[in-house]
Amino acid sequence: MSVGHLPRPYAGVADRAPRGVLPAQQVAEVPGEEVVVFLIGMRINRLRKVRSWWGAFVGMPRMLAELAKHPEDGLLHARTLWSGRTFMVVQYWESVEKLGRYARNAERAHAPAWAAFNRGPAATGDVGIFHETYVVPREGVETLYANLPALGLGAAHGAVPRPARRSRRAEKRVGGEVADVG
Repeated sequence: MSVGHLPRPYAGVADRAPRGVLPAQQVAEVPGEEVVVFLIGMRINRLRKVRSWWGAFVGMPRMLAELAKHPEDGLLHARTLWSGRTFMVVQYWESVEKLGRYARNAERAHAPAWAAFNRGPAATGDVGIFHETYVVPREGVETLYANLPALGLGAAHGAVPRPARRSRRAEKRVGGEVADVG
């Protein structure tokens, strides 16, 4: 595998990286004009109230499996994260329109699950749910992956070797000013 420009600390890594790891520094390819990032999750507020939170807990894996079977719905990549009582899925979508269409489609898993939540657990406070949607212009995206398997936007859109003339400062890569520290 070609690793492109190789900063000194990564010399020789292409021969030593484990299988599945993209060696050296990679950046995500962003093919369109924008990136759609969707965070969705739940927090279990009362652990003993399993009947209240179980539907939300098992619903997301079902939705992700459904989306994997229907790539035309627009989900590009998803990663589930867990911290304490909070479960969150970071999702990358083709467009905000496809995300909205999936969310409202009564023939897919989300809309019926959302209606069931609103009919029952929403009024108990036993479980909380959330989502955040970000539509980021391409020029506002900055990525860097070093010795990792495909991750995040790199998994959603593909990763390529870091260009040789890329600025070393993240704030400059997204058009910002470099802060004067001192």
